[in-house]
Amino acid sequence: MKSIAVNRKARHDYHILETFEAGIVLQGTEVKSIRAGRINLKDSYGTIREGELFLEGVHISPYESGNQFNHEPERLRKLLVHKRELRKLIGKTREKGLSLVPLKVYLNDRGIVKVEMALAQGKKRFDKRQDLAKKDAQRDMERAFKERR
Repeated sequence: MKSIAVNRKARHDYHILETFEAGIVLQGTEVKSIRAGRINLKDSYGTIREGELFLEGVHISPYESGNQFNHEPERLRKLLVHKRELRKLIGKTREKGLSLVPLKVYLNDRGIVKVEMALAQGKKRFDKRQDLAKKDAQRDMERAFKERR
């Protein structure tokens, strides 16, 4: 599994409750552009429309050698999941405050582009500050242990 793009802001802004893997419907030039690492997951999210799962806000830069067959950089992209997973997600996203957030895009063992999605709940400002304080404390403890040795 080769990771191509990671949404680092997602873990900062959300409590990750559950993760799942989804396939993504892409055009040929999009795949080439993703393999070159020209994808941005910042400010992207998943939506459910008419019983199907879509990924919005993902920017895939146009492929340099794509000429007239190039893709639109920020188009709506369909995600492929099993029907029972989709039914479960529909039920959970109707709950208050739960969102679908992409965590990373990667190539699986067979070279197919996959998206790791998460069912997440937004963090409040004090939660974010608390997490940063924990990280700082952990860093200080590790530094102190290093100095002892």
